[in-house]
Formats: sequence, C-alpha cells, structure tokens
Amino acid sequence: MKSACNVAVELVRSGGARRLGGEMCKELKTKVLRLLPQTCNGPSVQQEERTDDAEILSCTLRALKEGHVVGVPTDTIYGLACLAQNSDAIRKTYEMKGRNGQKPLAICVGEIQDIYKYCKVPVKSALLGELLPGPVTLVFERSEALNADLNPFTSLVGVRIPDHAFMRRLCQMCGEPLALTSANISSHTSTVAVDEFQELWPRLAVVVDGGPIGDQSRLGSTVVDLSVLGKYRIIRPGCALSATVDVLEHKYGLSEDPGED
Repeated sequence: MKSACNVAVELVRSGGARRLGGEMCKELKTKVLRLLPQTCNGPSVQQEERTDDAEILSCTLRALKEGHVVGVPTDTIYGLACLAQNSDAIRKTYEMKGRNGQKPLAICVGEIQDIYKYCKVPVKSALLGELLPGPVTLVFERSEALNADLNPFTSLVGVRIPDHAFMRRLCQMCGEPLALTSANISSHTSTVAVDEFQELWPRLAVVVDGGPIGDQSRLGSTVVDLSVLGKYRIIRPGCALSATVDVLEHKYGLSEDPGED
C-alpha cells in the first residue's frame, strides 16, 4: 500500500513539470498538485486517476489539519481554504490576502445536513437541495458551534457547497467546515487558473491545480441572505442570480427584502 503523497502526481513549478514523490511532499514548502482529467480511455487509466486524486486529497487534508492555508479549485473561481475552527489559520488567511478584517469569510461544508450544525436555518430543507451543491452562498444566523473568532463582528455566516467533486470530498474528509475566500490579493481580480495567484503560492502549503475554471465570468458565487423567515436579500449578484431568484420566488414563495438604502 502506498502512503499519502507517495503516488506520483504532477508538480508544476517555475514553468516546468516533474513528478512528486513522498520525500518531496514532506520537504517542499509549497506543493502544487495537479488533479488529473476526469475523462480517460479505459478502466485501468480510470483507476490510476482515482488513486492520484485520493493522494492529492490526503496531502491537502494533512496541510489543513496542520493549520495551513491551501489554494483550491471550486465551481466558480479558485479559493483559499483553511479550517474554520482554527483561529490562527483564519488570521493567516486575512494577512496573506491583505483582507479588511471587517469583511467576512464564508464556510464550506460537504453535505446539506452539515449546514444545520453551524447555522440556524429558517427555510425548508428542499430549498437547500434546490440550490446546493451549486454556485450559491447562503447566509444564515450562525450557531454557537462555529468558531467565535470567525467573523466576530456579525451574527451571520455564509455557507457554500461547491458543485465540485474534489472540494466536496475534501470537506467530507475534514469533518468540519472550511473557511473559504477567493484566491487573490484583496481588491484584485478573481482567479480562474492557478498561475493567476502565483504571488500567493509561497504562503500556501498546497495549491491544487484543477485546470481552468469552466465559468470564465470571474463573478464568484451568488450570495443571498436567507436569515429572515419568508424573505431573501441579494448581497452579491454573482454568476447564478437569475436561476437563484427563480427558485426563491417562484418555487418557494419568498419575497425580496431590499434591505437598507
């Protein structure tokens, strides 16, 4: 049985590519690991790809559990992730982005039922199932189970389940929420390829290269506040506004709360 990080995966660095073995995985400060394509020819190649992706998951999970920040693909843009319950990792995320301390981080979970542990949910579970997994961030009142150092300035928290197989599996393996934000310097353009946030690589333990993000709009997820019973409020239009509003209004009868002027 091969140990974590010992199966060969691609390391992309300084414009070149070479194979990564177990020793390199331990010694390199930043590991850039390329997910293999999901389409292939023949069952033997399929098995090899699944093994490689499992090793990348193991490396990424280990980095997270050690308190590091990692770069990951999602269904909208590339993100920076750390354990939401790790206050030091949250601090490092803000520092490396130069992010305003009054701007919140979302959390990311692997399953819809996980939302109920960290959020107070006033909407039907079927509504969650309509929107998640998907390119939507749902904002609820936070529960006491969530780290008090995460967004201490607000009683609300945004939660995501990206429609991305690697990210969902990573969250499931973590067994706790990830804090998630865009992989860029604050105020810079969102990124849809790993080389676009290369200036952050030295501060990341792992960068997972999932290839170019299919949605090139760079808009990020649609962020909608569902914390008020029967109401919704769009915080950020994002890339799925029309489809989200259609579900909220026409299928579940929610009305828009314009919020403060």
